[in-house]
Parts: sequence; structure tokens; C-alpha cells
Amino acid sequence: MPRPKWDDELAATLSGIELLVYRSRLLAADRSVVNIFGGNTSSKTTEQDHLGRPTRVLWVKGSGSDLADCTERTFACLKLEEVLPLREREAMTDEEMVAHLARCAFDVGRPRQSIETLLHAFCSFAEVDHTHPDAILALACSVRGEEAAREVFGEEMVWIDYIRPGFELSKRVALALEERPTARCVILAKHGLVTWGDTAKACYENTLACIERAEDALREANRRLWAGAGESLSLDPYEWLPVLRGALGKSRRVVLKRITEDRARMMVDTPAAKDLAARGAACPDHLVHTRRTPLWLDMRTEADWQGEILEAVAAFEREYRAYFERFADEGVEMFDPIPRVVLVPGFGFVTAGRDEKQADVSAQLYRRAIEVMEGAEAMGGFTSLTEEESFAIEYWPLELYKLQQRPAPGEFEGAIAVVFGGGSGIGRATCGRLHRAGAHVLVADRNEDAARQVADSLAERAHAIGCDVTEESQVEQAFREAVSRWGGVDIVVCSAGIASSAPIEETTLEEWNRNMDVLARGCFLPAREAFRVWRRQGTGGSLVFVTSKNALAAGKNASAYSAAKAAAQHLARCLAEEGGPIGVRVNCVLPDAVIEGSSIWSSSWREERAKAYGIRPEELEEFYRKRNTLQVSIFPADVAEAIAFLCSDRSAKTTGCLLTVDGGVASAYPR
Repeated sequence: MPRPKWDDELAATLSGIELLVYRSRLLAADRSVVNIFGGNTSSKTTEQDHLGRPTRVLWVKGSGSDLADCTERTFACLKLEEVLPLREREAMTDEEMVAHLARCAFDVGRPRQSIETLLHAFCSFAEVDHTHPDAILALACSVRGEEAAREVFGEEMVWIDYIRPGFELSKRVALALEERPTARCVILAKHGLVTWGDTAKACYENTLACIERAEDALREANRRLWAGAGESLSLDPYEWLPVLRGALGKSRRVVLKRITEDRARMMVDTPAAKDLAARGAACPDHLVHTRRTPLWLDMRTEADWQGEILEAVAAFEREYRAYFERFADEGVEMFDPIPRVVLVPGFGFVTAGRDEKQADVSAQLYRRAIEVMEGAEAMGGFTSLTEEESFAIEYWPLELYKLQQRPAPGEFEGAIAVVFGGGSGIGRATCGRLHRAGAHVLVADRNEDAARQVADSLAERAHAIGCDVTEESQVEQAFREAVSRWGGVDIVVCSAGIASSAPIEETTLEEWNRNMDVLARGCFLPAREAFRVWRRQGTGGSLVFVTSKNALAAGKNASAYSAAKAAAQHLARCLAEEGGPIGVRVNCVLPDAVIEGSSIWSSSWREERAKAYGIRPEELEEFYRKRNTLQVSIFPADVAEAIAFLCSDRSAKTTGCLLTVDGGVASAYPR
């Protein structure tokens, strides 16, 4: 895909920080140039301070932001005259650097500046880009290193041997550029590219020109390492992904993302891939999101593939703990020791994160690593940071600061929920409640348009599927969708509903069967499939049936509805016994007269219930309110709150429970 060209007409309408934002977004539009959350750009301008005095400032990307969606507010702004004197220092710790730069802020309320701010400040050019392009990293991570890069750039390049970002690296770059003022770029070994220009356009075009020269060299080398995909893994991902997710999520739930595109398949099916992947990360920026190495999981010849998954994950954890113990100082707390990337020959690769966004970041970065490894091999062989260098980046306080800027985790972070009947009423409210607390939600409803509207309203971490809960194949497909999209299931809510009202002698067999199908079978089928997934996943689960006050108290002229709800409720009791040994909790929520937003109450059910009680349909809400002890109306959000409680760790020791949300109906008191 051609890279975006500089638009002179548009750029003419921009100035200062606006031009920097424009340039940054152009660069990041191509992820082979700027990794997600990676790279940093800067611009030196003159601004008026709060007293109206002209002041030279450095605009530089804020720590942890992504250039692809940067705005003027995602850049830090520092007073250059207070930053530049640092060049005269002989040494400076990271802590001293951060403290000093914090005092140099020109504009309060902006994000903390990039780790590599001094690199930008010490370069005398007005505009500076620091990126991690695939083609440049192929040179920077080649065992021939400087020799290979020199063949491409000659004396127009400055080569800097690897050193962790910070004061010393920034000063080395500045001194090297003073010695070679005609250079067009700096290549940082095993790290990336630094380019510059006197104008925003000149900087952008210089960056792309340097990258394209490296790309041309790779094409001339004409060595394609990832030759072609081999035989596909015969195992059904629906079977093994939950096992993998369970193995990775023993201490904290994770969400998986599967990558099966051609390049991923070609890489994992190449004989050299296992050795190459074990050499280390393709870029320091990748480490926090991909770990130093991925897990290699080959199930092609394993009869006991479940045992292979469990042992492979356990072995990775042992190796990670040993790696940590080799390099950690006293008092440093170890991250969870699970892999972030799992390479699966015959399939592709799988990434793991605390949510789908984090898993996607790992996937994006490992896609880039695949390209870098192949390119570096073409230029003489791929090499990476040493274990010690990798650890110094992975546990570097300045790198960890980025992670600390994430929002606090929600109660259901990493949880995957399937809500049947999620398109309206209680189901819709439940989807929203779980999602707001961090859950990934599959909205399943017979009315697929309604399900899609709910999922669209939730945006990220939500997906819709049409599902008739009376059909085995459709219920299984809903679970397959959750597993394919996120790796497993933790929460299942059965809220699909139907209702009918008639005296027993007027109740047809069709009416009876329809109530039993939707309300009883519609709990049985999801429960059965959930148990199958949970046994493979091995991390327990929470199943909630939305039954009714009528499951306990007789419903006048509603025998089919009430009997079906009672059947579902007793099924829950039975399943609570079966689920206990595998950590599965099964509970019921018993609402009464939840009219708002319900597709049931917008049907003939309202008229039928009003007729049964001898009142007008419009009097029904008031009738139900007055008949409960608290004399309150019950809303979908009230029931959703009860469901969220039963799905959460707040009820971790509760199963087989009937939780009423009815304002107090004496005839339906469970005890």
C-alpha cells in the first residue's frame, strides 16, 4: 500500500504544533514505519508565555501515547532554554532527568514527556522523528549490523551501538552529529531510526527516503525466509483455545486474539522459526507487550494435546521465573510469568492480554517482528538484545510508567460474557452493566438487529450474533463465536424470554411447548454448552438464569409460563451441584413485572395480564408497584445489578442461590 504523501495545500493551513500532529499521523498511518504506541516526534517553535514573552519550546510526544491518533493535547511542551544546559553534564540518572524535565514545562496540564525527550532536544534541527521501521530494524538487528547499514547509507548515516534510551544515548547521538554534520540519519543498533529536517515536510520526506533505501536493499537481497504455509493443524480451535486460555489465566483472566493470516502461517510453518523466535524481541518497544520470547506450541503430532498445552505453559513460566531471578534487584516485583505471544505451527499465533485491546497491541507488534526477523536474516542473520538488556527494558521504571497510565481495571476486566436475550429489556441492561465493568460481551438474541444495536452502543469489547436459544446449532455457534473472538467464556446469562397468558383449559399444546422451549430448553442448551467449554478451560465460570417470581409463586392464568420458569429454576439447582467440583457457580435472579424496555410487555402479554387481574392495561405498572412490600417499580437496571453481583467475585462463595428482585412479593419469598 503506498504511503500517504505530504499535502502542501493542507499543510499551508497549519502551523506549529498543528504541523507536528499532521506529520506524526502521516507517519503512523503505516505501521511498518511507526509501531502502535511506539516512536516519538518533535518540533521546536517559538511561543508566547503567560507574560507574553517569546519563548523557544520543544513539542515532543507524551509518554505512552500513539502517534496514529495523536492530538495537540497528547504532546508535552518544554522550555528549551531550561533543557539544553543538560548537554553540558557528564552523567545523569533517569530519576534526575525526569525530575529536571518536569520543572521545564512550558504549559501545565500536559502529559509527561517521552522517555527520549533529550534525544530530540539535543538534536539542533527544528523537526525530529524517531521511529522503528521494519526495514531499518532489519539492518539494526542484523548480526552484520553497522556493516550492513553502511552498505545502504554510506557516510550519510551515523551508527550508534546499543545503549538503553536516556541521557547517555541522547548525548552520544548529539556528539556524533556534531562530528558528522552532513549525516541524514542515525541508526540505533537493535532499536530504531532518528531523522530530521528544517521543516516539517523536509523531516517527513527524509524519514521516508531513509526507510525506502533500506527497503530497496532488502528487496535486492531477495531472500524470502517465510516460504509458505505447511499442513494446517487438524485440531478444532474451539476445542483447544479454551484450554490455552485457562492455562494462561490461572492467576488473572486473559483475552486471546488469534492471528491466522498468510504471513503468520508462513512464519510458524518455517523450520527456522522456532530458533529465530527464541533469540529475542525485534525491538525494545515490543518487550513490554510481547515479552522477550514467545511460547512455541506445536500440537501437530501430540495425541495428548491438552497435556502439551499445560506443560508448555508451565515450562514457559519456569523459564520466565528463572530469567527474572537472574537479573532482578531486591524489591522488584515480578510480572505475571505467562507468555504474551504463542506461536502455533499449522495455525498462526495467538496473543494474550488483559483485554482485547492489549491482545491486539501484542498482535500488531509481533506482526512487525515477523517482518524484522525475515529482513535481518536476509541481511546476514537476526540478532536481538541480550537477556540482561531485555530485562533492563522490560522492568525499566520509565517504561513501566506508561503502563501505570492505564485506567484502573474494572470488576470484570478480562471476563468474557455471553448474554442470551441480550437485545432488549433485562438482557440489554445486563450487557451494559457487565460491559461498563470491563467485560467483553457477546450479545445473543433471536432479533439480530436488536442485538447489533446493543453491541454497537457498547462499541469496543462487544459483538452481536443472531441466536434462537431453542436451536442446538445456533447456541453452539454463539459459544464458538465467543471462543473464536476472545478465547473462551466466563459468564453466561440466560435471559431470553417469551410469555403467554390463558386459563389452563384454553392453553394450547403449541403454547405450552413454546414456553417450555424458550424458557426451559433455552436455559438447558446454553448451560450444557457452557459446561463443555468450562471443563476444557478449567477456570470455573458463572451461570445465571433469569427466572421469575412466578417460578415460586403461582401465576394466575399463566401455567405454561410459570411451569417453564420453575423448570429452569430447578435445572439451576441441579447444575449447581454438578458445577461445584469444577468451580462453576449457578444461580437464579427472580424479577417481577419488569416492564420497561421489555419486548414481552410490548406484546399481547400486557393485555392478557391486565385481563387476568381485572384492570386496564395502562394500570398495570401501578398495580404491580402497589402489590409488592416496598411498593416500588422494578427496572431492567435493578435486575442487571443483581446479575452482576452473582457473576462477580463478590458472590464467589454463592451457588444454587435464588435472588429475588421484586420489591418483596410475600408469596415468592424463597424461605
